Amino acid sequence: MKRIKVIYNPSSGRQMIQKRMDDIIMKLLDKGYIISKYATKKKDDAFNEAIETCKGPWDGIIVCGGDGTVNEVAFGVAISNKKLPVAILAGGTVNDFATYMEIPRTTYDFVKMIENWNIKHVDMGSCNNKYFVNVATGGLLTNVAHTVPSESKTVLGRMAYYLEGIKEIPKQKFKPIKVKITSEEYSSEEDILLFVISNGKSVGGFKKLSPTAEVQDGLLDCMIIKKAELQDIVSIFLKIYSGEHINNSKVEYFKTSDITIENLSQDEVQVDIDGEFAGELPVNIKILPNILPIFVAKTED
Repeated sequence: MKRIKVIYNPSSGRQMIQKRMDDIIMKLLDKGYIISKYATKKKDDAFNEAIETCKGPWDGIIVCGGDGTVNEVAFGVAISNKKLPVAILAGGTVNDFATYMEIPRTTYDFVKMIENWNIKHVDMGSCNNKYFVNVATGGLLTNVAHTVPSESKTVLGRMAYYLEGIKEIPKQKFKPIKVKITSEEYSSEEDILLFVISNGKSVGGFKKLSPTAEVQDGLLDCMIIKKAELQDIVSIFLKIYSGEHINNSKVEYFKTSDITIENLSQDEVQVDIDGEFAGELPVNIKILPNILPIFVAKTED
């Protein structure tokens, strides 16, 4: 008889997600599982509850929420001595990692995944003192996740991000930032518009933003968009859907296990991890191999 803690963000996603979560809980209860629900109220609630859950008599965690909630639970599990497997019920605006991992969305398949207890150990990234499941970014448009009102996220979903991004572009006028990039594979001092350091392929709803990324390869995929004219930026973004943007001369794309990015410009440069503000440059970003156990529909482990 297994005991599962459900950690969920009641403000994340639409009511349909809440109903699906309740349906999953009822079906697991019918099958003899012991279930307890915990609703978050503020930032770091999911993180702290995940740590406490890992200390207790629990066998697994179901997290229901957006990328930020998933990040908090994963972070809490990753730094705990007893690492409980995590099942991700995608309930946020984008939830890139769950999409990339092909986590089941229907009630029947999700419950079946729990019953089968298939676990895959995946990598995470560390950004200074914080961990991320999917991505760390900085530069052009990275503040969009922080400026989209929560009501818009709930009503408009992914479109809220796109609309806010369109509004932000004229304000920023593609102002480059001067940075120093240091890694074994690539080092330089240059003007850039954006950096994306990712663990999974899907970022911001774009399924091939980091087309060669794998969550079990012990490496981070790094994309640097250099200073460019408007027509170059348009060309890059038009090719993101196919993954061909990495072939553009203004894009530097490489894999590494350890990268440092320092700010050489006058302005502060914010850093975002998994959709949440994570401070400012400089940052040191590293891979943490096979640190997070998650439930998957199928596993080759």
